[in-house]
Amino acid sequence: MIKVKHIFIVNPVSGKGKAAKAYIPVIEDYIKSSGIDGEVYVTKSSRDGMRYVEEIAKKGEHVRFYACGGDGTLYEVVNGCRKYDNCEVAAIPLGSGNDFVRIFGKNTNLDDQVNGVPMKMDLIVTDGQVAINQCSMGVDAEVCAKQADFKKLPLVGGEMAYDLALVYCLFGKLKSEFRITIDDKEVHEGTYLFCYIGNSRWYGGGYKAGPLAMPNDGLLDFVMVKLDRGRLKLLPLIKKYKNGEHLDWDITTFRRGKKITVESKKTAAVNVDGECEYVTEKTFEIIEKGITFVVPRGSEFLDMKTD
Repeated sequence: MIKVKHIFIVNPVSGKGKAAKAYIPVIEDYIKSSGIDGEVYVTKSSRDGMRYVEEIAKKGEHVRFYACGGDGTLYEVVNGCRKYDNCEVAAIPLGSGNDFVRIFGKNTNLDDQVNGVPMKMDLIVTDGQVAINQCSMGVDAEVCAKQADFKKLPLVGGEMAYDLALVYCLFGKLKSEFRITIDDKEVHEGTYLFCYIGNSRWYGGGYKAGPLAMPNDGLLDFVMVKLDRGRLKLLPLIKKYKNGEHLDWDITTFRRGKKITVESKKTAAVNVDGECEYVTEKTFEIIEKGITFVVPRGSEFLDMKTD
């Protein structure tokens, strides 16, 4: 049996700085009682987790990194080690959103994590940056960018922050003129609210944007929603969208594929697992079986089938 080193990457500001900090003694006690070869690393700043993970990954030993925080912490761990076959990734959900792990169940039990099942998962790559959960362009990426500001408010968590940012953005820039090309052959053009590229199902603290997506099926889910009505008529659709009831709308186009390019007439927001910028063109491609992710023991995902 290959010996595995277990490194717990803790983001001390996740969960408003309470959940992650409170969990450090739990990890330390588990390491002592279980006898695993483990250690805790507390990140010092943005991107420090990514830097540290890559530094360790380069050494070549078999190591499992546990992202102890939210989706941002997982993003750093994945981008730090995704080039190294000697690495595995697990996620202990201690943040305010934890969207990627919803499909596996939000399990913080350390024994279930350590004794979980390593599985190959797909990734999304764009300009050398990877996402394990989702990417998007359009108003929802604008919402993602604004969500970070609302999260700074007292008592405002991931889901509430997204709700507030969404309402805020509905009264700002809504439409984007996109030319969307899927797998270099199928082209869609028009006025869009957004284009969602999903490796998994949720984002924004619980919005089920890709209700059919599976992170290990070798395909990305593309959800393109056009803008054909005024702001007030969009409000009743928000709850349905949150519940994943939007794929059969007449303004929605749903496809699956391996590559998508979105061209915008004007600068548009792009979101890559919560990392936001503004561009006029972006290409997103799948990396099939791009990373080994540890599914917690007992997760219903282990019984789910890909089509």
